[in-house]
Amino acid sequence: MGLVTNLLNPKIAILYVSLLPQFIDPARGHVAVQSLLLGLTQISIALTVNGLIVLTAGSVSAFLTRRPTWARVQRYVMGSVLAGLAVRIAADRSRAVAATP
Repeated sequence: MGLVTNLLNPKIAILYVSLLPQFIDPARGHVAVQSLLLGLTQISIALTVNGLIVLTAGSVSAFLTRRPTWARVQRYVMGSVLAGLAVRIAADRSRAVAATP
């Protein structure tokens, strides 16, 4: 599903059309070959990084599945972090409203 989503994502096409041509030098050979090599380089790096993320997420998931206490601790820690961020955002907004003349 992620592959289909990325293939149909117009942002990637915009990246290839707008960013990659800046790195192509017609004096160094065929423009199409340079474009293809740059595109394949980006795709291979993206696949490698995404693959590492999947493997790491799988390892973390297996770790948390075997140790339910860690999953509970993680839930409380993340809940506390999110609650703290919410309080900070609310406090920043109240200061901004109070400072407005």
